[in-house]
Amino acid sequence: MTASEPLLIGASGAAQMWTINLPQVGNAITGSDFIRAFEDAVDAANRDPTVGAVILTGSGKIFSAGGNVKEMADREGMFGLDAIDQRFAYVDGIQRIPRALARLEVPIIAAVNGAAVGAGFDLAMMCDIRVASERASFAESFVQLGLVPGDGGTWFLQRAIGYERAAEMTFTGDRVDAATALDWGLVSRVVPHDELLSAAQDLAARIVRNPARALRMAKRLLQESRTGVLESTLGMAAAMQPLAHHDGEHARRIEKWRSV
Repeated sequence: MTASEPLLIGASGAAQMWTINLPQVGNAITGSDFIRAFEDAVDAANRDPTVGAVILTGSGKIFSAGGNVKEMADREGMFGLDAIDQRFAYVDGIQRIPRALARLEVPIIAAVNGAAVGAGFDLAMMCDIRVASERASFAESFVQLGLVPGDGGTWFLQRAIGYERAAEMTFTGDRVDAATALDWGLVSRVVPHDELLSAAQDLAARIVRNPARALRMAKRLLQESRTGVLESTLGMAAAMQPLAHHDGEHARRIEKWRSV
């Protein structure tokens, strides 16, 4: 791990810390190096049975400013392509991030340390849980630049806070402060800035103390339940539960419970 890497990976017990390490461009999440690093981190966590949770945060004073606005203004990279090629650049670029997170098997907590704007806001919304610093702010700001959320933000946002509030954020592009984010259900808690990482780590520790296989199955079931009908959800639960029942960790936990 070097300071030049776009995504720094650290560990604290069974929880990993992923830090977006592009402060010179506002922790922009575009760019092939970052996207590849993010996919690699997801796949590595999935392969490693000792990883029980992930905390995602940004380096410096902000979480992520989203897309690289300077590249947009200068028509650099994908922003210099014609409309047809640009469409496929989105599919092969930024849209790989929500697809990667959709296959992440362990819970991921966004520790939002500052501004989360545009695609950076959407990245936070793709996480399972969001803990915010009191200095955090959130904006679905695409329309202010004459753009639309190109990374799946419209899908994630309304599932978190409902259609009307998602519409307000999407149609105005206005920023929402941490207190409002808590009131709207954008985040699960707001903490003093200096306590953000410790609060996220404490939450991760409470998660990873649970049996790893059950935890991964519970996350998959929860994700599928967002879009699946009740009958298919019940079927998946019925298929997963015997796997949990026959896991040795379940037997150990039951014996411990009986001895209390």
